[in-house]
Amino acid sequence: MKIPVTIVTGFLGSGKTTLISKLLNSNPDRRLAVLVNEFGETSVDGSLLRTASDQCDIEVHDLPNGCICCTVKDDFLPVMRRLQERKHEIDHVLIETSGLALATPVMRALAWPEIRNDFQLDAVLAVIDTPQLLDGALEAGNPIPGKDQAASDALVHSNSVDTILCQQLENADVVALNKIDQYDEEALMEAEKLARQKAPQMRFLELAYNAELDTRLCMGLNLHETPAATHAHSHDHHHGPLTTMPDAGDQPLADQEQFDGHAHGGLGAHEHGDGTHEHFHEHDVGWQSFVLRSSEPQDAQDLKLAVRQATHEQPILRAKGFATIQDKAYRLAVQAVRTRVQTYFESEHAHGKESSIVFIGYHPDRKQVAKVISEKTQTAWQ
Repeated sequence: MKIPVTIVTGFLGSGKTTLISKLLNSNPDRRLAVLVNEFGETSVDGSLLRTASDQCDIEVHDLPNGCICCTVKDDFLPVMRRLQERKHEIDHVLIETSGLALATPVMRALAWPEIRNDFQLDAVLAVIDTPQLLDGALEAGNPIPGKDQAASDALVHSNSVDTILCQQLENADVVALNKIDQYDEEALMEAEKLARQKAPQMRFLELAYNAELDTRLCMGLNLHETPAATHAHSHDHHHGPLTTMPDAGDQPLADQEQFDGHAHGGLGAHEHGDGTHEHFHEHDVGWQSFVLRSSEPQDAQDLKLAVRQATHEQPILRAKGFATIQDKAYRLAVQAVRTRVQTYFESEHAHGKESSIVFIGYHPDRKQVAKVISEKTQTAWQ
């Protein structure tokens, strides 16, 4: 019996980690393994998931280096091999990709000879930030906050956001509209229309109220179970999400069209899969991340306003981290998507007094962000 694997993808700040946390809490008796890939030096999402899973039979593994396409062999496969050795202790595997990664490298890796006999792709779940979708912030040509719109990289950025999101959605079996609690039925219908335009081949579209999905809507779907007769038709041209994974050994497939749904952003078929890594990390080196740290206790409100100011002045699309607050036993979690900043205190005590926040953006100025945060909080950040 193969262990089912669900891949969770979605652009920066879509709410993947929160949604997975809710899934963990709603499945306390299920033995789950979670692999977390982040675009940043520190594992903020992994820490949040560990806190959420303290009362569950869950294990969390961090995949460093921010781009799962670059580290499939070095990081992903070793973790899967360790899980393979304990396969009778695991019911399901969840893999959270970073907000700038695609599901295709993981889909392909699951078909590698080393692990394919013990793991089976169950479904690909793509999470969409509904407010960003409805505001047009995920569309090509939409301006980026904190960036001079006359600058040439502003347009490159806006097109890159649309391209990454569309490619994330190309192989999605289930698309979840997240952060929808404030919207009425008319707005949700518009969001559904926009989502279907970007992902016409999706099998299911779900609404995630309070960042929650019924387990039956995203786990145990068996959408990629290999039919016995599949190999007889392997020569057929494929459209839409893969239903089976071709055997390519440990080499990139020459025919990348199998991974394509519909081409977006003018990228050819060869630029999906491994080629996507080259496109986003060599042709588009503007996506960058850095961590700012402070050893001084913070004021919660001042820090929230400081992060908001920094994301307003600089092209920051995502900020996340933890801060030590004066006279508080629990850390403050900081979550920002563009200029929308949320903070809350963790429910459990965490060791360590250093505050650290990861910033992800398009050509962000690290020194300027540090200056803004330091000035607004009246503490040293570097």
